[in-house]
Amino acid sequence: MTGVSAGEVLLWVVLPYVTFAILVVGSVWRYRYDKFGWTTRSSELYENRLLRLGSPLFHFGLLFVVLGHLLGLLVPRTWTEAVGISEGFYHFIATSMGTVAAVVAVVGLLILVYRRRSTGPVFLATTRVDKAMYVFLAASILSGAWATVQTQILAGGHGYDYRQTISPWYRSLWYLQPQPELMAGVPAAFQVHVVAAMVLFAVWPFTRLVHAFSAPVPYLFRPYVVYRSRDASVPSRAPRPGWDPTAQPPARRR
Repeated sequence: MTGVSAGEVLLWVVLPYVTFAILVVGSVWRYRYDKFGWTTRSSELYENRLLRLGSPLFHFGLLFVVLGHLLGLLVPRTWTEAVGISEGFYHFIATSMGTVAAVVAVVGLLILVYRRRSTGPVFLATTRVDKAMYVFLAASILSGAWATVQTQILAGGHGYDYRQTISPWYRSLWYLQPQPELMAGVPAAFQVHVVAAMVLFAVWPFTRLVHAFSAPVPYLFRPYVVYRSRDASVPSRAPRPGWDPTAQPPARRR
């Protein structure tokens, strides 16, 4: 790594791998020794009016933000150009859609923070870990939003092309051939966002954020639940897997 300072190696090589190790080992430890704590610590019983508004905004906004990050970090520029997507069009879609998703996520987060601070029972149920989690979460989201505004919107034109620096650096970590020199000329706003995101992932296993790893995705694809009558007159038969129609009730006697 010629020409790379010790600080750059620490930030862009050591810190990412340490973060990943803490995320994996911490999640396994939490699941093995704190299964009852592996929860969202829902406070819906205390207040649900603001929760019904803020939670969907935050989660759907964050979902599209994450999908946009995965697309920008994992898909090389040459691939999108190969299928006919020009850099200008990609920048327009990424910036516009990313801005909308970020605004939705930030609004949802503000509603959730306001709810937690203004609703007495919810505030009393908030732990120190929860408060720290909100700080790290807000730092990551807001720094990313500011980086987008500063380098993509206010800069005009095509903005900063992070797919020539940040994206190859990120992929190089997975290749086990890290290239910290790619991050040397990255705007400070993006550097702050990357560091904030790594800190967030490092504390992730020790907060309620672990519930993201147990999202009930298979629930969307399971067959309908089959209800059967208790009436003894309804003949029984061998069950058939999935999508089985319910048994018809017997005719009423006159």
